[in-house]
Amino acid sequence: MANMDPAAEDVKYDMAFDIRDLISVDDVMEELGLGPNGGLLYCMEYLLDNLDWLQEHLDSFDDDEYLILDCPGQLELYTHVPVMRRVIDGMRLWGYESSMVGVFVVDATFVTDASKFISGALLSLSAMVALELPHVNILSKCDLVSSDTVERILNVESAQQLWDMEENRIEQQGVSADDIDQEITPAERLRIGKLRQQRNKRSKLTQAICSLLDDYTMVGFLPLNITDEDSLEHVLAHVDHTIQYGEDLEVRGAEENIDDEENEDD
Repeated sequence: MANMDPAAEDVKYDMAFDIRDLISVDDVMEELGLGPNGGLLYCMEYLLDNLDWLQEHLDSFDDDEYLILDCPGQLELYTHVPVMRRVIDGMRLWGYESSMVGVFVVDATFVTDASKFISGALLSLSAMVALELPHVNILSKCDLVSSDTVERILNVESAQQLWDMEENRIEQQGVSADDIDQEITPAERLRIGKLRQQRNKRSKLTQAICSLLDDYTMVGFLPLNITDEDSLEHVLAHVDHTIQYGEDLEVRGAEENIDDEENEDD
């Protein structure tokens, strides 16, 4: 596993190589007086000017070795500026296109808020379109959310259906609040009315986003619970299948069966 985040602070895995050996956000902020976001963008653009550094490290691995590039989490690098796309284009030129897959990670705590989950799905779609890579979407930290909640959200057939469920929940809460508090002041009633108008406007925008997601029908998530070995293996199997990792390896069990048959014939 390699660290490609120049702003990383506490890396808890053994690194095959580290971009901070080339450049780091802390050094850039200190020397150039940039802020965290500007410093990160400067670091990634510096990497583009020194892609031979990355190529040298990648070429040091054998073809059958498995390497995970832990990239920065700032979405601007994937959806607003073409930095990561240009890095990927460089890797394509070096012959790695058939062995690359993008893994997009969304926090599972978002599933408790439908609007945040829909936003995460839209960002995932944006990254898929921008990077043009085989893509696997992961719902991480599922150990922090009840399994029933995760299953309920992931079993929803469309983004529009998910938002309709959220709208019904909000509407029911609004009706209950009106029933409970019948003596609110006119000013408070006016404020509530304005809030509901704003919510209706946002709802129309959200419905348009949901329609976009449903039209593409490309965004789905795999739940990941790091405390569950079966969950880890399930996610890894999907990633391996996406790039057909190990597909050309011979099956050891089949070789043993052939040897046994030959011995019986002798």
